[in-house]
Amino acid sequence: MKNSEIRDLSTEELHEKLGEERANLVKQKFTHAVSALENPNVIKNTRKVIARIITELNTRDNQETAAESN
Repeated sequence: MKNSEIRDLSTEELHEKLGEERANLVKQKFTHAVSALENPNVIKNTRKVIARIITELNTRDNQETAAESN
């Protein structure tokens, strides 16, 4: 998922996507622990997507806080 795609989502959709990606990461880690994944880089990519979503949520929260204080 690219940054532009993440920015296009609403805040509610970001929260939903964050939950889905976190569940996906847990599933991938479990699968990798039981038997090796064909491509272990998917775990790394999932972590990066989670970080991008959290960053966008924090940015939106900071913008709302700044708008309220003005």
